[in-house]
Amino acid sequence: MSYDPPNYGVQSTPEPEAVPVCPRHPDRVSYVRCQRCGRPTCGECQRPAAVGIQCVDCVAEAQRAMPTQRTALGGKVRAGVPLVTYAIIGATALAFLLQFILPSFDTSLLYAGILTGSEPWRMLTSALLHSQSMIFHILFNMYLLYAIGGMLEPLLGRARFLALYVLSAIGGSVAVLWLEDPRVAVIGASGAVFGLFGALLVIMRQRRVNYTGILITVAINLVLGFIPGFNISWQAHVGGLLVGLALGAVFAYAPAGPRRATIQWAGVAVVTAALGVLTYLGWITLAERFIG
Repeated sequence: MSYDPPNYGVQSTPEPEAVPVCPRHPDRVSYVRCQRCGRPTCGECQRPAAVGIQCVDCVAEAQRAMPTQRTALGGKVRAGVPLVTYAIIGATALAFLLQFILPSFDTSLLYAGILTGSEPWRMLTSALLHSQSMIFHILFNMYLLYAIGGMLEPLLGRARFLALYVLSAIGGSVAVLWLEDPRVAVIGASGAVFGLFGALLVIMRQRRVNYTGILITVAINLVLGFIPGFNISWQAHVGGLLVGLALGAVFAYAPAGPRRATIQWAGVAVVTAALGVLTYLGWITLAERFIG
């Protein structure tokens, strides 16, 4: 039988309590605890909450649990500037500057139907180039991109807006492949801008917003392309507009719900595939005429 010996008046020393340290920074002592998980949190990891202080891990977990805010067309709600719009404007402005600095820069990026089979990427890169003798060309296109992009990008979200711009530019080149002399070179972002116009028209109609002004603007610019002497590729305008109308319908009329994004991106894939098929058929037809 065992027993604890008497201490005869000698006071026992209690075990020292562990010093509270921040889990993320074990070298930092902190007596402030997170109101949510109760762990110590140092000054760097503290986040003010509605009541007291929370640690950065609990704040991040709460943010992940919150549903993502979406616009009426499924885009992610973001604060700040339309980043993709500004990036495209910046890239186009840089390309315009390089046209003056590098003598062969424009000839390496412009598009002509005859180049489709060997250098198909020109169907997109030509949208970065603009007339060096007509400064109005780039200024007008970039102003329209700034104005329409500022409306569409926040509504569609960055990814959808970028897909719209890129596919509209390619759609303009596909129309050039089918409708223009294959030896004629084209440059400019007009096809992509007309795609933005087309999408905006459909979206405004679906949302029952008066689109008369936009419709008149599109009509005037389409007519200008048919006037001799203006040296405007009406084919690119028409091709970009048609792609924009198609994608605008995909984005605007996809039913709201958890599957909306899936339906929208499936529509984007269908439009992309259609452009690919039209490009292939156009090139085969062209090759038979000029090569075969």
